[in-house]
Formats: sequence, C-alpha cells, structure tokens
Amino acid sequence: MELAFIPSPSRGVLYLGPIPLRGYAFCIIIGVFVAVWLGNKRWIARGGRAGTVADIAVWAVPFGLVGGRLYHVITDYELYFSEGRDWVDAFKIWEGGLGIWGAIALGAVGAWIGCRRRGIPLPAYADAIAPGIAFAQAIGRWGNWFNQELYGKPTDLPWALEITSSSDGRVPGTYHPTFLYESLWCIGVAFLVIWADRRFRLGHGRAFALYVAAYCTGRAWIEYMRVDDAHHILGVRLNVWTAIFVFLLAVTYLIVSSKKRPGREDVVEPAAAVSGDDADGGEKPENADKDDEVADDSEADAGAGSGKKT
Repeated sequence: MELAFIPSPSRGVLYLGPIPLRGYAFCIIIGVFVAVWLGNKRWIARGGRAGTVADIAVWAVPFGLVGGRLYHVITDYELYFSEGRDWVDAFKIWEGGLGIWGAIALGAVGAWIGCRRRGIPLPAYADAIAPGIAFAQAIGRWGNWFNQELYGKPTDLPWALEITSSSDGRVPGTYHPTFLYESLWCIGVAFLVIWADRRFRLGHGRAFALYVAAYCTGRAWIEYMRVDDAHHILGVRLNVWTAIFVFLLAVTYLIVSSKKRPGREDVVEPAAAVSGDDADGGEKPENADKDDEVADDSEADAGAGSGKKT
C-alpha cells in the first residue's frame, strides 16, 4: 500500500445551479489572464502602451485555442472519427485536448494580425509575452489533473499521482504525475527567460525563441514518460519528434538573429514613442536607463507571483 501520493479530484466539474464549472477550462482561463497581465507589464517596460498586449490577445487567444484543438484532433483523429465514435465530440474542447504546437502556431497568426493592425513588430510582442505563456502553460497543465489524464508510467514514489477513474481505458493505480513535471518545468522556463532577458537584453524575438527551445527540451523527456495512446515514428512518440524539430528551429533562429540583428529594439510601439516625444519635447529623459533597470526588476517580481494533450 502506498504511503503517500497525490490524490486526483473525484470530479472535474462542479455545478453552480445549472452552470457547469469545469476545472480544465478554469485553468486555461486563469493561465490566459496571467499571460496577459505579465505581458502587459513587460510591454510597458519596453516602451509600449498599457492595454496593447490585451488588445492583441483578443486576436491571438481565439486563434490559439482553435489551433490547439485542430492539432489534437488531427493527431488523435481516431478518438473522434473511428467506428463507434461521435465526431461531434471533436468540438467539446472543455473535455480536454489542446495541442501546444498548434496553439502556438495558429496563435502566432492571430498575434501577427493584431500586431499588423497596430503597426507593431511581432518579434517584439513575442518577447514581451514569452514568460507569461510559460506561466500560462504551468497553470493550464493542472487542467489535466482535474481530468485525470496524460499521466506517466506506474510508480510508487511518494509524489505519485493516484488515478481512480476507469473510463476510457484508464487503469486505477499510481503513476508519474507528468502534468506536475511539466508545470514545474514551465515555471523554470519562465524564470529562465526573465533572467536571460534582463542579463542579455534579448530582442527581435530571441526571448521567445529561448522560451521555445527551453520548453521543447523539457517536453521531450516528459513526453517520453507518458503512457497515453499516441502515434509513433520509428518507435518514438510523434510529439517527441515535434519537440526536437521545433527545438532545432528555435536554436537556429537564436543564432542567426543574434548575428543579423544584435541588441534590442529601440521602439516597440511607434504610437507610444510619438506620444512620448510630444510629451517631453522629443528628448529622452536623463534617467531613462535607470527606469529601464527598475522596470526589469519589476518583471522578476511579477514572475515570482505567477501552469488533454498539449
């Protein structure tokens, strides 16, 4: 008998009268708010306007949700379109099933549309929100805990996750809590990006590329521990190959970008720069550099206060 383990919730949904409150959706929503809040603080510190991050998120978040769901449905199509399955379930996003690869890819398209409408460079925006995305993933992973899904191999370690559900092929027992491993890894990635951004003044999308590379590193070994059904290529899970491929792309971008466009953007939001020039006669305040250092410190403080298939 196990002496200790992480218990799973008895249910993943609570009802407030006729209104269902689903743990999975709740975690996603909290994660989005944290990402926007921290991204806004970082954007202002870089010289942007308050509210710009949220305005662009109005485009990025819906695109990201659609992209995440599409990736999941396409890579696990048999769950929805094989014999005995109901294809309507493919639209039930609240039951779990978001692929981070599709969410980031299509979310970037939405962010590009929002940035283009405001005349903002997408790489600068991506750098501002990168740590917030990592924190959002850390929070969102707890949605898998509510759904009792995406756990790892059996284990009797003290931090093992107890699975009590026997639906959809689950076997009750104690398993590696891969949702917790990834949540902690994402928190570490967020702080790494914040530190590296302060230390090296990353710009032109390099903070975001660092987030992607660091996340993929953790995702590869965590994915290897999972026991849920997945497509394999040469005996390796599809998402492991995806993590390796995306990691190489991110590292390549870091190297090429640092050589071609070193340093950080002087202006991230033209409209804010114009307003600032009008206010102070077009001259940069003498204490601007000091203000930047204070703003960077606030990023670290902000980070310290901040988680079915992704």
